[in-house]
Amino acid sequence: MTERYRAASAATPGMASADLRQELDCSICLTIYTDPVTLRCGHNFCRGCIAGALDAEEGSGVYSCPECREEFPERPALIRNITLCNIVGRFWSTLPDQEETGIICTYCIHSLVPAVKSCLMCEAHLCDNHLRLHSKSPEHVLSDPTAAQGNSKCSIHKRVLEYYCTEDDVCICESCCLIGEHSAHKLESLDEASEKRKDKLRDVLQKLSTNIAVAEKRVQSLQERRREDKEKATGVTERVTALFRDMRRQLEDLEKKEFNCIFWQEERASLSVSDLTRKLEIKKEELSRKMRHIEDLCNVSDPVTVLQEPDTGDLCDNEDRKRHYTEVHYGVDLDVDHTLWTLPRMSNIITSVKKGVYMEEATDIFLDGTTAGCNILVSGDGKSAWVKRNRLQSQIITTSGFTSGRHCWDAEIRNTSSWRVGMCYPTIESKGRQSYIGENDESWCLRGHNYRYSVMHDGIEIRLPELTLCERVRIVVDYDAGHLSFYSVYLSSTRHLHTFNTTFTDHLHAALWLLKGNITISRVKSGAEIDV
Repeated sequence: MTERYRAASAATPGMASADLRQELDCSICLTIYTDPVTLRCGHNFCRGCIAGALDAEEGSGVYSCPECREEFPERPALIRNITLCNIVGRFWSTLPDQEETGIICTYCIHSLVPAVKSCLMCEAHLCDNHLRLHSKSPEHVLSDPTAAQGNSKCSIHKRVLEYYCTEDDVCICESCCLIGEHSAHKLESLDEASEKRKDKLRDVLQKLSTNIAVAEKRVQSLQERRREDKEKATGVTERVTALFRDMRRQLEDLEKKEFNCIFWQEERASLSVSDLTRKLEIKKEELSRKMRHIEDLCNVSDPVTVLQEPDTGDLCDNEDRKRHYTEVHYGVDLDVDHTLWTLPRMSNIITSVKKGVYMEEATDIFLDGTTAGCNILVSGDGKSAWVKRNRLQSQIITTSGFTSGRHCWDAEIRNTSSWRVGMCYPTIESKGRQSYIGENDESWCLRGHNYRYSVMHDGIEIRLPELTLCERVRIVVDYDAGHLSFYSVYLSSTRHLHTFNTTFTDHLHAALWLLKGNITISRVKSGAEIDV
């Protein structure tokens, strides 16, 4: 092959191209090699052509070379012919005016003339001149020039594909309709089936366009959310800075702790929004890629190529929309109220005026044994609950509720890795999974499961960072403001985990749920401050 190429190169350009052109034809598709590979017998083919020929012999127990008919007991390996690949590349580089398809007229053997059509019946490529002389009978089906003509013929009867079986989703020839297994099936012409598929693809394309618009709107919403969070953080920082200016000497440690708290909240909110933005950008890019692919399909004139593409299905999942909506609207909020509540405490140190953040005067908190499941026991003082038999979950709520004011209570969790603590209305269901706190719209909870933590409301779960440690939990409720906050208490430090913002409409009761072990609750005494 190399010697022939050199000889052709040494000849005149026209003769060299014509002679070399004949040596570069694949014996299967009769066009210039595409990714040429070599069999053990030494013959070369396009990778796609020989792979299709070997696929047709699958199951026969023997494979053969289409050129010399040498048989192989096992499917032969396809070895890429690098030298031939380079020769094809150099050949194309000598033809700057050749069309991108690289399909040459089959009948123009003395010159290289681009083909404008391919005849599926003749398996030939036609230039403008030979197209005018070609048969106009219906069985000579014409299509855009393509090297993969084998896909346009029936692999069984070697006839042109003319129909589409809607029951088996496959293109078939006339013989398949008359004597094959599809004779009793519902059939459509290729053009009719292709148009139906294109209509479906256009519908999907329209839905994808809508999804792109929704994604862009969500990105804008997230960016606006980030700006608002930054403004909130900046405002709180300025107020805290002004307060610490007058008590720098005495409150240096407290000032550092307060700034760390604000920075941590801002960083957490920013990371959450950044993560959501990144996911939506990835989703947007994925949708754009699918749109470009479908647009290309809709522009393909060959019906077989369109129909052999996998069905895209409905890419507009309502659950996916609900999930993204939830991520945007239930993201991490800055706990501005909590930060502002600590400001009077700082002022106390300077002015010696008793103006801390106090809980509303109220009766103590007790667990109501009448609301407990059959597998849960309550201590005599009504402060602790534990499970009699492991793996049988139980839930219990407190005896008294409230409809105003600020309230705070702690829950100490022991010997269990699956639990929930939170607040609920007294009308919460008493049976079934929908009765668990956090699984319905009448309750809110902090959940621990296998040392991973999350907050829940109405069945929507928001996971907390994995570094969270919750052996003692503090719940702070401002009924009138509509704030329900959860904190992790460890030694003398308190870390904010999450705040629900809503409008309470009924009595609020504390609630516990546990799978094993025990939980002890206690109301934070009136006048106690929330330390951070």
